[in-house]
Formats: sequence, C-alpha cells, structure tokens
Amino acid sequence: MTEPRHAAPDEEQPQVVVNDRRRIDPETGEVRAPAHAAAEEGAAPADEPVVAEIVDDPSVELKVQLDERTADLQRLTAEYANYRKRVERDREAVINNAKAGVAGELLPLLDDIERAAAHGDLTGAFKAVADKLVSTLAKTGLEPFAHEGEAFDPTVHEAVQHSTSPDVDGPTVTAVLRRGYKFGDKLVRPALVAVTEYEAAPAPQAEEN
Repeated sequence: MTEPRHAAPDEEQPQVVVNDRRRIDPETGEVRAPAHAAAEEGAAPADEPVVAEIVDDPSVELKVQLDERTADLQRLTAEYANYRKRVERDREAVINNAKAGVAGELLPLLDDIERAAAHGDLTGAFKAVADKLVSTLAKTGLEPFAHEGEAFDPTVHEAVQHSTSPDVDGPTVTAVLRRGYKFGDKLVRPALVAVTEYEAAPAPQAEEN
C-alpha cells in the first residue's frame, strides 16, 4: 500500500498573490487604470505563484459613494439651516436694539406727557399728538410698567422711598415716582418707586388701674 506523500519541511509552498481588479479604489474612491489582461486559465506551475483575483461589483462601490455623498449633502443642508437661523436671530436683535435706543431717547417726552395728563393739562391738539406718539411707540414694542399695589421686584424696580405697614404681606410698590419701560424682554429703564414692607402693628398696651 502506497504511503501518502508529505511535503518536506524545507520544500517551498506555492505562494498566493492576490490581484485586486476592482476598478474603484476602496480607500481613495478614484478609478484605477485598466489592469493587464488576465492570465490564461489553468493550473499554475509549481514554481509560479498561485494568483487569486478579486473582482469588484460596480453597483456596490457606486452605492457606497452615493451614501457618502448623500450624508455630506444632509450635513451641509443642516449647517446652512442653522446658519440662516443664527443670521435671522442676529438681525432681529440688531433691529430691536435700534428701536429700543430710539424709544429710550423719547422717554423724557413720555414723562412730560404723563405729568401733563396728571395735572389736567393734556387737552386739545396737544392731547391728540401725545396720544398718537404713545400709540406709535406701543406698536413698536415699548411697554410701560409699574403700578401701585404690585409686588416689589428689584430687577425692574428701583426703590427710592421706604416705609413699613401691617397692611402689606411683603415688599409692595405703594407709589410710582417714574414709570418704567420695557422693549420686549429688554429693560429700557427701571421704574422709580416707593416701597412699603410688612411690619406688625404694635400690641396695645394694657391700661393701668
């Protein structure tokens, strides 16, 4: 019976060489130059390397490239949308700041109109002009605030007078000395107010016999 032949330890084994015939380089994405003609079919001689070929599938490579380009386009679209929103916010902030600056210059005139109305001097044509000015500023976003009886808020009120009373539950605006104004969320001018804080009434003293 014939014994199977085993390769000697020092006998050279066939060398396997891989030829990558994909037309598109998977790393760079570029089209490769045409490869040389394939060798004729048949077993390679013992002293020649065994060649294994990798044949690419163009549809797979194209799909990979399409997915990458789609992802790039989606990213650019999102970045552009964020850029437009940021530009729009900045534009609105500039416009609002400009309006608030103009309104701030007119606040002394509004104070004069309010004082004239309190003294009964706001009549006739002067009243018509004053009403139109106040209405126009209100349409642009200027809002007056501070009224008697509201809670004192140090972020928008500036207390210039203080008193105590048992008739209030906490710091309360009891007089408005100068109206405050806001433009949207922006404080144009704080209100000058008198503040009354709570203080318990003194206990009645017992009558002496």
